[in-house]
Formats: sequence, structure tokens, C-alpha cells
Amino acid sequence: MQRNEAGESTGTAPAVPVRLRLLAGVLLVAHLVVVGWLTLRPLDVPWASAPNLALLEGIGADFAAGPLEGLRRLGEGLALLAPLGVLLPLASGRLAPSALSAWSSLARTAAAGALVSVSIEMLQTAVPGQVVDVDSVLLNTLGVLLAHVAVVPALRARLRRSHAAYQGATPKITRVGLGPWTDVLSAVPREY
Repeated sequence: MQRNEAGESTGTAPAVPVRLRLLAGVLLVAHLVVVGWLTLRPLDVPWASAPNLALLEGIGADFAAGPLEGLRRLGEGLALLAPLGVLLPLASGRLAPSALSAWSSLARTAAAGALVSVSIEMLQTAVPGQVVDVDSVLLNTLGVLLAHVAVVPALRARLRRSHAAYQGATPKITRVGLGPWTDVLSAVPREY
């Protein structure tokens, strides 16, 4: 696949413009730095709860503290890594013209979000005041999935439309009659 002067591919599948990919990459790194600072800094707390290794037990404990507190913590868990659901596909540069590639993009993004979330939880085991919670892995991955499903298909469709508008209409080439040398060349005997 070749690239033109604007950095876009000239093959069959259009790509995300290079400037948008670079912006997505920079925002992705900045977001991961902020998430690392929020989740991996030591906290001075008088006590720390035990690690939660039972699925959905932490969510139940959050809602036991009150419905508003439970919804707030649920929203925090969903929103922490949600930007990865948009930034990862943009940084990859594919516009996914087929349904199969759209599903594979969703699977790759969800797997990357889950790996980032598990990495954060594993690193939190060495940080004082931070507690490992299996439910945060579930919520973070679900947040990445929801952001991907809510934003990426519409964004890709818009980028494909703008790419088609940038390319312009396919030129129409009129049929050309026989060339001036065809009657001369047809008189030459061929040896087959």
C-alpha cells in the first residue's frame, strides 16, 4: 500500500490522517501518565481494606455504602480507562470498512484495555495505601468497551466520508477508439 503526500494510504482501505494519529498517540500517552499518577501514587491512609479478589463483591460493598456512593464509584471505574476505547483505534490508523474488521478492532481494544487494567492492579500490590480490586478490572474493561461502541463507529464513518470527499469523484475516462498503429501491427504476421 502506498502513501501519498498527505500521509494517507492510496490503497483500497482509507487510513486515519497522520496528524490525527499523532494527536491520538500523544493524548494516549498523556492519558496513561495521568492514570498512572492517579492509581499508583502512595496514599497516606490510617487503614487499608483487604484486597478484593471476589468478582462483584467490591461493587456490592460500594452500593452498601449508599446508592449515590455506589453510582459514583461505578462511574469512576467505568471512566478511568474509557478514553482508551477511542484513542487506541485512532492511533492504530485503520478505518475498518468491513464488519469483521470492526469486530476485531473492538476485540483488540477490549484486550488492550483489560491488559492495561490488570497491569495497574498488579503494580498496585507494591504501592502503599493502594488496594487490589478485581472489580476495577471488570469496570475499566467495560468502560473501554462502552466508549469504543459509543464513539468509534460514528467517528470512523465520518472519517471515511471526509476521506471520500477529499479524494473526489472517480474520474470518468471516455472510451478510446483503435490506435493509429493497430492496422499496421495487425498486418504483421505473427508466429505462434
